[in-house]
Amino acid sequence: MNALVPLVVTLPLLGAAIALITSRHRRAQVLVSIVTLSVVLAISFVMLAVVDAGKPLAVAVGGWPVPFGIVLYVDRLSALLLVVSSVVLLAVLLFSVGQGAADGDDETPVSIFHPTYLILATGIFDAFVAGDLFNLYVGFEILLVASYVLITLGSTESRIRTGVVYIVVSLVSSVLFLAAIAMIYAAVGTVNMVQISQRMAEMPQSTQLTLHLMLLLAFSIKAAVFPLSFWLPDSYPTAPAPVTAVFAGLLTKVGVYALIRTETLLFRANDVNVLLMWVALATLVVGVLGAVAQAELKRILSFTLVSHIGYMVFGLAIATPASIGATIYYVVHHIVVQTTLFLSVGLIERRAGSTSILRVKGLMRAAPLIAVLYFIPAINLGGLPPFSGFIGKFALFHAAATQGGGLNMLLIVGGIVTSLLTLYALMRAWNLSFWREKDDAPETETLQRIGYLDAAPLATVTTERRVIPRIMTAATTGMVCVTLALTVFAGPIYDVCARAGASIMRPVQLSQVTEEVGQ
Repeated sequence: MNALVPLVVTLPLLGAAIALITSRHRRAQVLVSIVTLSVVLAISFVMLAVVDAGKPLAVAVGGWPVPFGIVLYVDRLSALLLVVSSVVLLAVLLFSVGQGAADGDDETPVSIFHPTYLILATGIFDAFVAGDLFNLYVGFEILLVASYVLITLGSTESRIRTGVVYIVVSLVSSVLFLAAIAMIYAAVGTVNMVQISQRMAEMPQSTQLTLHLMLLLAFSIKAAVFPLSFWLPDSYPTAPAPVTAVFAGLLTKVGVYALIRTETLLFRANDVNVLLMWVALATLVVGVLGAVAQAELKRILSFTLVSHIGYMVFGLAIATPASIGATIYYVVHHIVVQTTLFLSVGLIERRAGSTSILRVKGLMRAAPLIAVLYFIPAINLGGLPPFSGFIGKFALFHAAATQGGGLNMLLIVGGIVTSLLTLYALMRAWNLSFWREKDDAPETETLQRIGYLDAAPLATVTTERRVIPRIMTAATTGMVCVTLALTVFAGPIYDVCARAGASIMRPVQLSQVTEEVGQ
């Protein structure tokens, strides 16, 4: 089974090369992309079943002995995120295929989009299976290079402007990450994460803290943790709908994954949990207040994205097996639900010609299916029972309450308030966009009732109304079904997450990895 591990990286890379070669044949590119991601999804399911039933999978690339070469490592956490990310990437790809068929190459030039999209998938998968810090850095750089291209597709002024900000911030994060890797190698003589964890405990606390904060800063930028999240709300809304959806669902979660992996493996003896708790509280509150102040649906979702990263940092800061398991479940939930919401907003934009809640109206009669496709993930993200959002938050709050302490109680209160304000922001958008009739009060009177939205960015922006191909609706419907599956099958899914949380909190020995590579 170890032979399956490299395939999740090499297959998308090979698919990107084939898609580039067949750039003049749209159908061939689409077929290559769909088949590639479908095969990776199947492999990911097999690996999840194998590692959940037994030991992790590991491969030493090139046959180099551990820890001198590149080690690809798949445990429950990696396998679970490979499955979820494959599902999301495949659904968004189908959505983009429908958009491309309807609009041509204006939004997502097919000759560029498919190879770049598969390169993005390569970077994401490589980051999830990286067994050393430098390969993790390579995974980040692969996905970031692809994201630079995707975020500027169409070459409009707004996309180029926000793309430049995104590139500059990402480069700063990458430089910090690379500098941290160099310092860690100088301190402990290796970049293999298991070997680092063994040698790091021998370092002075001051050295550990310096290295710890360097990595924490780099990953916090990538994960959009407050106050390092300023770039996200302006960058994501300008990109094409499928690009925004996959960015919102996956890119920040790769940063969260890196935080989980390094905090639980490398720095067990040097925790900064109190700092993380305060950062989590600020991320929760500031992010959701930003969402409440927005009048454009993509910006509302972008701010809620930032806000809900705070729940993941909160669970990480509690640092118990139960809290890590709850955090993993919430990461899975948020990847799926946030992607689904952005896809549904993409449908709203095509149907109404705008994503401003001050301009969109009457969609309940005009597009009842879109109303359902927005409503279900919206109340899920808001945390209403019995959906997965409620289950994940309840598990986090229970883990915090079990630990006790005033700061944990404060975080629970902050999490509840954030959940209510998220629900308010999304349901206000639902009310104005779907239930308000077309002959109701004009925009000027609406602004008088919600005066603080008058100066909100993109509050009056309109776009062209376009036909919605069936495949776009089908892809969004499929993702809504996946969000419901997270609730219907919450028991077994949460059990896998709990086992993943418990396993990554146990120390891993280098001899174990060597044994797994040899099998």
